[in-house]
This record gives sequence, C-alpha cells and structure tokens, in this order.
Amino acid sequence: MNEPAHADSGDKIPDGPTVPGDSGGALPPLHMWLTEPLKADAKEAIDRLRRADDVAHLSVMPDVHPGEQACVGVAMATRRLVYPMAIGGDIGCGLTAAAVHVSSQALRDARTAERVLDQLRRSVPILRHNRRVVEAQLPESIDPRSLTDSALATEARRDGLLELGTLGRGNHFLELQEDACGQLWIMIHSGSRAMGQVITRHHSRHAAPMKWGMAALDLSTDAGRAYLQDLEWARRYARANRAAMLDATGLVLEQILGSGLDRSTLIECDHNHARIERHAGQDLVVHRKGASSAESGEPGLIPGSMGTASYHVTGRGCELALRSSSHGAGRLLSRGKARSKIRVDDLRRQMHGIHFDVRATSRLVEESPQAYKDIGAVMRAQRELVRIDRVLRPVLVYKGT
Repeated sequence: MNEPAHADSGDKIPDGPTVPGDSGGALPPLHMWLTEPLKADAKEAIDRLRRADDVAHLSVMPDVHPGEQACVGVAMATRRLVYPMAIGGDIGCGLTAAAVHVSSQALRDARTAERVLDQLRRSVPILRHNRRVVEAQLPESIDPRSLTDSALATEARRDGLLELGTLGRGNHFLELQEDACGQLWIMIHSGSRAMGQVITRHHSRHAAPMKWGMAALDLSTDAGRAYLQDLEWARRYARANRAAMLDATGLVLEQILGSGLDRSTLIECDHNHARIERHAGQDLVVHRKGASSAESGEPGLIPGSMGTASYHVTGRGCELALRSSSHGAGRLLSRGKARSKIRVDDLRRQMHGIHFDVRATSRLVEESPQAYKDIGAVMRAQRELVRIDRVLRPVLVYKGT
C-alpha cells in the first residue's frame, strides 16, 4: 500500500508565517496521497492554502494539479471562513452513473454506435437547448426564488433554463462503458454550467481579502450564509443537469437498442463544494475542489481519462484525508502543453476500439490519456481512501470541443 506523504516527510513544504487558530501558531496538519513528487507550482499553491487564515486541516489527493488560485485535488477544512476559489466556479461538478438493461455487445456494430453518437449530439447539447424545446420553468428543486438575489434568479430563468441538460466543454463527458461482465453503463461528468460561475462571481465581490491573495466570506455573517445557500442551490442544479442528461441518454438507448436505464443502479457524487462536517469533535467547513466525499460506506465514481478505465468505489472514511478521495486521474499536462506535445495519430491509436467523433480528433488531443496521470497509479495511491467495487472500460465517448 502506498503510504501518504506527509508534509513533514518526502515532499516537505517549507515553514513560513504562521496561521492563526487553535494550533497555537503552528501550521495546520497537511496529509498527502501522491503518485509522484509534487511539482513546484503545485507546492506553491498548496503552501498558499495552508497559510491562509482560519485553515485547520489540508488533505491532498493523488490527482492533485494546479488550478485557478487553488489546486485541484485538495480537501481543506476551515472553522468559520469559506473560500470561493477553494471550491471553484463549477460548483457541484460531479458524476452520475447508471446501468442499462443491455449488454455492451449491442454497440459493437459500428453503424449502431454511430447512430447512438449522432442521436446523443441531438438530445444532449454541448452548450444550450433551443428555447423552443425547453420547459417553461426550472424544476421545483431548483426554483430560482430560493436564490438570495434577484439578479441570480434572473440568470437562472434565462441561462439556467436553457443550459439544464447540457454537457459543457473541457473535461466534461458522457460515456457508455462496460463492466467485467459485459454490462453496459452510462457515466456523465458535468456541473452547474454557467450558474455556478455566476454565483461564484456574485459572492466573490463580497469576499474580504485575506493573506496570500485569497478572499473569504465569514459564515457568521449574512454574506457568508447567503453564499452557502446559493452554493447548495448550484449543487442541486448540477444534479438536476446530470439527471436530465441521463434521462435523455436513456431514451436514446431505448429507441436504438431497445433497452433503457436500470434506475436501481444509480450512483451520484460531486467534487466541487463546501459543507459543514464533523471532524475530530469539531464542526468544520470542508472545501473540496476536485475531491470527492468518501465517507465510510459512501458510493462514489472516479473516472480515468478519455479512453481509459473508470471506477465505481466505496469510501473508507479516512479521517486524515477529511473523508475524501480523488475525483479522477488529474491532469499531467496543461491544455496548451497537450496540444503542442500530443499528436493526432497518438490519440487515434489510444482510442482504438472506442467509438467517438473522429471529426473532432484534432480538437480532442488536450483530453488525450497522455494529458492525464495514470489512473491505475492514482487508484493504488488512495487504497486507504476508497475500495474499488467495479472497473469499467469506455465503449463510446461523447465530448464537447
């Protein structure tokens, strides 16, 4: 078993200014589960988080890589402050999976697979639905009136309505996968679309500057409580977004393959959020950016990269990891470096036997498996955090470009 690399061992992060709090001036605990030594930019980002005001604990997942202001693949606990950039703008981004009542053999025929892919493009838009085909209003679970500001509610009724049930670009995907028994599964990765970004920008304007270039909201204030309320709305929106795409995919498969979803197999999780949790006898604000909750017995989903394995897992509730796990493989190359280093022929070779839109090959190189860490190494590094229940291989991949 790979042991976690703690801050006071292998990847030592240098001491510096102390952080106020219950630790008597010492830096808060840092625990890491790594596949390789941290790179300089990731070390610097983690160091900033560790020294930020009110931080009580930091846990680094094996898919860690630099992001905007804060690293992706990190769980951070505070006592009263919430840091929007330690969550990110795609609030509630996560995964949904469900089995289909059919064998993966149904997609071995190239013409059938192409029909499915073509219909998915029509039924699950990348950016937004045509206004003529959307419902008149959002579902009750994401009623815009529950948002804390009328400007946010207006955005929800406009962009939120048109984007519900859409995939988005970047690393978001819809895959049809097969398990070891040949069962067909759907896995969808997407989030709160424009609404998460709008909510983050709106509340970040009220955040107070803290040390190391970070800004935070105090949960004892109206502004802090409003952010947490709208964050929960965005998480519900993200779940509803994935559910709408799952329903649309199920209908496509029923029309073409004659078999629909097995809803009893549904698994749902997200990896960009903050919530109050009990750790070591304290109520703490646990921020997760590119990290999934992995409570003891909690089902989870950890995808690899385009063309590689994905995993259904169960959390082990590791306290040192703030009961968290990785959210995926984690980027190895930035998008710019991937475009300059990875050839189209490399991606075609790696995607052999997997149906995807070959017309978009040149635009998909930044999502190539070569641009990501080895998912097998990531899973080995976090064996104390999750138990693997099922390994799945991609059969058909639908991605936005």
